[in-house]
Amino acid sequence: MYARRQPLAGGAAIMRSDIIKSGIERAPHRALLYGSGLDRTVLGRPFIAVATSWNDVVPGHVGMRDLERHIERGIFAGGGVAFFFGLPGICDGLAMGHPGMHYSLPSRELIADSVESMLEAHQFDGVVLLTNCDKITPGMLMAAARVNIPAIAVTAGPMMAGQCSRIADDLKALAERFRQAGRPETAKAAERLATGRTIYGDGYYGAGWRKAGMLTDDQLAAVEMAACPGIGSCQGLYTANTMACLTEALGMSLPGCGTALAVSAEKRRIAYTSGARIVEMVQGDIRPRAIMTEAAFRNAIRVDNALGGSSNTVLHLPAIAHEAGVRVPIEWFDEIAKTTPHLTDILPGPTARHAMEDLDRAGGVFAVMHVLVDQIEAADTVTGRPVQEIARAAKVLDTSVIRPLDKPYHKEGGIAILKGNLAPEGAVVKASAVAPKMRRFVGRARVFTREEDATAAIMEGAVKPGDVVVIQYEGPRGGPGMREMLYPTSQIYAAGLNQSVALITDGRFSGATIGLSVGHVCPEAAVGGAIGLVREGDEILIDVNRRKIQLRVKVGELRERRKAWKPLPPKVSTGYLARYAAQVSSAALGAVMTVDGGSAKEVKRP
Repeated sequence: MYARRQPLAGGAAIMRSDIIKSGIERAPHRALLYGSGLDRTVLGRPFIAVATSWNDVVPGHVGMRDLERHIERGIFAGGGVAFFFGLPGICDGLAMGHPGMHYSLPSRELIADSVESMLEAHQFDGVVLLTNCDKITPGMLMAAARVNIPAIAVTAGPMMAGQCSRIADDLKALAERFRQAGRPETAKAAERLATGRTIYGDGYYGAGWRKAGMLTDDQLAAVEMAACPGIGSCQGLYTANTMACLTEALGMSLPGCGTALAVSAEKRRIAYTSGARIVEMVQGDIRPRAIMTEAAFRNAIRVDNALGGSSNTVLHLPAIAHEAGVRVPIEWFDEIAKTTPHLTDILPGPTARHAMEDLDRAGGVFAVMHVLVDQIEAADTVTGRPVQEIARAAKVLDTSVIRPLDKPYHKEGGIAILKGNLAPEGAVVKASAVAPKMRRFVGRARVFTREEDATAAIMEGAVKPGDVVVIQYEGPRGGPGMREMLYPTSQIYAAGLNQSVALITDGRFSGATIGLSVGHVCPEAAVGGAIGLVREGDEILIDVNRRKIQLRVKVGELRERRKAWKPLPPKVSTGYLARYAAQVSSAALGAVMTVDGGSAKEVKRP
C-alpha cells in the first residue's frame, strides 16, 4: 500500500514508483520502461496511472479518447508522467432485458480488482479514474479506497437530450388518446416527447406503445433516433449520472465534473485540471481515505436524496465505504431522507421535464449543496478546499430547476428503506417516483422466478390492476448478478398500470424506475429469504409512508412453507458468474464479494 513520502538527504522525495525505477537492481525494470518509449529524463517524475474505461460500445465512453488527451496534457504540465491502461465498461442499457444483465453488477468487482492489480503491480504514485457509466464509477472508487494512493475521478459527462419534433403532431395526438382513456401521466409523457426533452428511457415507452399498436414502425424509429442524439451518459438521473453527481459530492472529482456535458469544452478543461491536480495531490500526499470519510458519505446520501437519484446508490455507496473501512448501513439512506427535501425533478421522473443539461445550467451539484449547506458536514475534497467552503460559494442559477428549501418538490428525499416480514433486512424504493395514491397499496401476488417471464406477462396483458408482480431469484446470488428490472417497470408504465400495479423483487432497478417498484429485498430468495416463500395470490401490503412491506400470510403457514422450501438449482455453474455467486454478500451490505461468501464485516483499513 501507499508509503508516505519522506525527504532524502539531498532534498528529493521518495516516491512509491521508486521501487520499480530506482537503484542498480532495477536496471531490468528501467529497460522495460525505456522499451515502452519512456525517456530517461522523466524517471524522476511521479508516475501517474490513468485508468480509462474507453470503448466504442457505450455512448458514455465513446468520447473518452479526447478526454484522455486533456488529462495527459494536465499530468505533463503538472510535472508527472502519464501511463494509460484500459478497463471493461458494460452498458446497462445494451445489457437490459436479456442474460447479459447478469454481468453488469459483477463487473463492478472486476473493475475494482483490475484497478487494484494494475496500481499495485506497477507501484504508481497516483491515479486518474476516467469513468462514466453505471458500475464503472463505483468500481473505480472502490479500488481507489482499497489501494489508497492519491486519486481523482473524471466522469466523462452526460449526453444532451434529444427532440422528437419530426413526429410531434403524432405524439400530441397520442397524448390526447391517453387523456381520453383516463391515463393522464402517460399523456404527459407523450406530450413531453412532442414538445420537450427526449431521453434514452423513452425508447422503452415507445416499445410499449408500438406493442399496443399506438405507434407505427416509422414513428418508433423516430423515437429511437431522438432518444440518444450523441455521446455521453444517458440524460436523466439514471445510475451513471447519479453516481457522477455523488462522486463530486464525496469530494473525489472537481466541482462541476458531475454535470458538465460530454460534448462541452468545460468537460475538457476539467479533464486537464484533474491531470494537473493529481500531481499536486501526490506531492501533498492527499489520499482517498482522507476524503471518503463517514461525513463525506452522509453528504453524498443527502445529495442523492435531494436530487431524487437512482436507488442503485444503496448498493454502491456502502460498497465504496466498505473498501474505505467505513460502515454505511442502509438505514442511513432512510434517516437522511426524512430530513432532506427533494429539490430537483430531473427526468426520468414521471412529471419531470428537466434533463442533466438543465441541472448543469442551474449550477450543478454544488448549487444543490449550497441550498443544503447547513446540513452539509465537514469533509475534505480533491481540490484541497473543504466541501462546506465550496458549497457556500456556489450559486443557484435557476430556481425552477433547483428549488429553495421552502418550495421543494417533496418534503422528504427520494429514497426510502422498507422493512417487514417480507424484507427483515430491508428493501429499497425510489419514493420520489411513487404516485401519492400508491404510497399505501395492498395487492395480490403474481409470482415469477425470471425477469423475462414477468415482462412477457405484463406485455401480454396478463397483469391486471391490483396485482403485485413478485420477481424472485434475481438477487446477487440467485440471479446471479442482481439484474436491473427496467424492462418490466417501464412496461407497467407504458401499459398505464403504474398507479394500480406494484412490483417487488430481490433484483434491483434503474434510476429510470417509475411507480411503486420495491427492490433489493433482503434476504434474497436464493438464501431462503421470505420473498422466495411468496405464492400466487398471496396478499401483500406496501406502505411507503410507514416504511412497511408485509406478506399477509399466517405465521403457521409461513413456517410450513419454510420447512418445505428448497433452493432452486444455480442458474449458472461455470465461469465468472459462478465464482461471483459463491462469494457475493447481501445487497443490504452493498453486494460486495467476500472471502467467506456471505458476510461483509467491518474492515479496518491500514
